[in-house]
Amino acid sequence: MSAKELIAISREVVACTKCPELRAYCHQVAVEKKRAYRDWTYWGKPVPRFGDPEARVALVGLAPGAHGSNRTGRPFTGDASGDFMYPALHRAGFANQESAISRDDGLVLHDCFITAALRCAPPQNKPTLEQLQRCFPYLVREIKALEHLQVVVGLGAIGTKAAISALKEAGFTIEPQRWQFGHGVEILARQGDRVITMIASFHPSRQNTNTATSRPGNIILSTNRPSI
Repeated sequence: MSAKELIAISREVVACTKCPELRAYCHQVAVEKKRAYRDWTYWGKPVPRFGDPEARVALVGLAPGAHGSNRTGRPFTGDASGDFMYPALHRAGFANQESAISRDDGLVLHDCFITAALRCAPPQNKPTLEQLQRCFPYLVREIKALEHLQVVVGLGAIGTKAAISALKEAGFTIEPQRWQFGHGVEILARQGDRVITMIASFHPSRQNTNTATSRPGNIILSTNRPSI
């Protein structure tokens, strides 16, 4: 049932027109393109989730990049963030390969699910509160459909806040109720006997990873497959 529901959600996401201003922006980017990708046919539509419907681990990012996911149609594919993140997922045993170039590159995730707070690329990578609110129901439905989910990693403050709000909307109680975003902060989400661990992480953007002090361990993904 979870796989069918996730497929249905993905179809709705791709066809979504809740934010006309974002649809217009993504279409404009897809037509004008970036010089380095002038030979590409841009995806130019809302970007659906990617990964294993039976996953125990979910990653929640911010939004597609204008010339990354908006070009390739898959989360964290074709941009610097993915170039940092997918090798980490591969080392941790969640991905069958390090590279993420296009939807047809053979990349497969096992026990891992990737989604975002917003499914369309926003101008200057800065979504409005209204845009996030319109997209929010998709994330809630995905959280509910992931029946084996045990760990959620929020990538960046917006991804973390969206994930926690989605867990609340899905019927989970958050502990502690008051929290502050920080790399490695852990929060528990409880629903009866079920417990999901929410972990906040820096976003794997170039701004965060391309520094003199950055290293692969800066994202919350162990080089050994976690026991969860």
